[in-house]
Amino acid sequence: MPDSQHVLRIEQLRQQLNEHNHKYYVLDQPSISDAEYDQLFRELQALEQAYPELLTVDSPTQRVGAEPSGAFAEVRHQVPMLSLANGFTPEEIQSFHNRIVKLLELDEQQQVELVAEPKLDGLAISLLYQHGQLVRAATRGDGQRGEDVTANVRTIRAVPLKLRGDNIPDELEVRGEVYMPRSGFDVFNQTAEARGVKPLINPRNGAAGSLRQLDSSITASRPLAIYAYSLVIDQNLLPTTHAEVLMQLRAWGLPVSPLVKTVQGSDGCLQYYADIGSQRAQLDYDIDGVVYKVNRLDWQDELGFVSRAPRWAIAHKFAAEEQVTTLEAIEIQVGRTGSLTPVARLKPVFVGGVTVTNATLHNQDEIRRKDVRIGDQVIVRRAGDVIPEVVRSLPERRQQNLLEYQMPTVCPECGSPAEREQDEAVLRCTGGLICPAQRKRSLEHFAARGAMDIEGLGSKLIAQLVDQSLVMSPADLYRLDLSTLSNLERMAEKSAQNLLDELEKSRHTTMARFLFALGIREVGEVTANDLAREFGGIERLRSATVEELEAIDGIGPIVAQRVHQFFGNLQNLEIVDALLAAGIEWPKPQQPDNSAQPLAGNTYVLTGTLEAFSRNVAKQRLEALGAKVTGSVSGKTTAVIAGGDPGSKVAKAEKLGVDVLDETDLQILLGSE
Repeated sequence: MPDSQHVLRIEQLRQQLNEHNHKYYVLDQPSISDAEYDQLFRELQALEQAYPELLTVDSPTQRVGAEPSGAFAEVRHQVPMLSLANGFTPEEIQSFHNRIVKLLELDEQQQVELVAEPKLDGLAISLLYQHGQLVRAATRGDGQRGEDVTANVRTIRAVPLKLRGDNIPDELEVRGEVYMPRSGFDVFNQTAEARGVKPLINPRNGAAGSLRQLDSSITASRPLAIYAYSLVIDQNLLPTTHAEVLMQLRAWGLPVSPLVKTVQGSDGCLQYYADIGSQRAQLDYDIDGVVYKVNRLDWQDELGFVSRAPRWAIAHKFAAEEQVTTLEAIEIQVGRTGSLTPVARLKPVFVGGVTVTNATLHNQDEIRRKDVRIGDQVIVRRAGDVIPEVVRSLPERRQQNLLEYQMPTVCPECGSPAEREQDEAVLRCTGGLICPAQRKRSLEHFAARGAMDIEGLGSKLIAQLVDQSLVMSPADLYRLDLSTLSNLERMAEKSAQNLLDELEKSRHTTMARFLFALGIREVGEVTANDLAREFGGIERLRSATVEELEAIDGIGPIVAQRVHQFFGNLQNLEIVDALLAAGIEWPKPQQPDNSAQPLAGNTYVLTGTLEAFSRNVAKQRLEALGAKVTGSVSGKTTAVIAGGDPGSKVAKAEKLGVDVLDETDLQILLGSE
């Protein structure tokens, strides 16, 4: 049994080690040498081994890794981890700032305050703390769902297992970027051979690969670090600005980039971009740009989101890296919608941190404009995660007369004619689902996470099913049996049964997922949600007119036309009917209780600054009463609700004869709750 001296010493060592970790990783002010730290660490380790009943999950010794796990559990993010829109030129950053000024209906000369910070080239991570202790870490994944990598993240010394200070909410989520410092990467690779491990390709791949190790002791051997950049908690507990959020994260013991700075307007952004660019080579970590975020959180709330990105933030990317190599061939890839995309096969070249062998050439017009020919020396560009592209050829280096490249007139996969629609640069195969390439891509899309989410139905298995004529359309997937699947290459009976179980599970879905899975051109997950919410059932949607579709907020004429064309195609309707006959279903939408939705059928537009709450809260409360809230004024608008300093929407409403209400009128409307 441990005596009081041992208990006290263990507590002292933990406090000392946690304090030294904080000084090293957060304050960047180490106060002892590595050798002294290791001595304290080993003493604590020895005491905990002698008295295991005193071991706690937040001890500094609990970062060495656990036994290998079989797989990563799925984590659904309560608040999606969104990506950012990108800007590359000063003009795009100026447009971003002007757009914020316009959306907030500010004075055109006003300079919006933004927080600027380096954009690390690592892996986004979510850290969930309950009562101050780290309980879960998850990767970003597809933004909606990630992987549980808690055991691996616990090995990163820069991540506090227990938060410091007072006034810590019962539950909070920290988001940040895990990265591998260049210095650590260099040391790891220099000693890799002696330790019998493979060198890492680059710091970014090293960080991403380290977090996805099933054996967390491997992660523990990697030199990983983290910078926190945002906080997800009850909005009532948030500070008023993003800068204050970062200060709070630092106070709780989380590392925050020391290069974060508050700037004014687009000029301040561009100056920061230039300053960070000049320091880039001296930093101990890779960055691929900087990020600008509106500082005021109430303005962030008001600006909201578009598709999968916030309107209040943008990533200003650095110029892409470029290298010269040889274009050895051009191959044609056939996409899900029949698009014929020329792909350059290149002599391998190291650019942007990876070895590139393929690059997109986009279409025939781009090939002609860039004067790209097989055998040419070409400039290849890669920026961050962007697909490599051929920038241009170097005709002055041509050794002979090379032929101009011509796109095929027929599909290379099925021989159907390839046609170019009016006002489109893309050539498309006209074969539809008789084209095996389109069928494969369509099935891959159908089975994807955001669609029917059929785990185990990957591209190689789909290729077998299509090539053996076992699956001609998505509905055929639900006719597969154990015997058929078990006879496929690399499909044991257990794998076959797992896939059948996944197919059975996918029969119970949502209308939005089903619509997205159908692969209607221009219909992404957001639009699919809008359509499902508006129509509730397939029958109403398939009979909708273009005008009815266009009337939905967020759906323009092109998307409306695509949806109408899809449901006007007999072959598509047969596939939809076959899928429904196969048992695909979703909960029927509940009929709205008109007594609880007194504003049903009304459409409002909000403008100006409200005093009682933000426009976003007002929007939510109006929608809860059955109203539709849109961003533009039209003849169908019931009324415009104007707060302080309203913009041009009031003038447009008056011109169209639309009622203009003030905040008192809004309170009366909401009073019907």
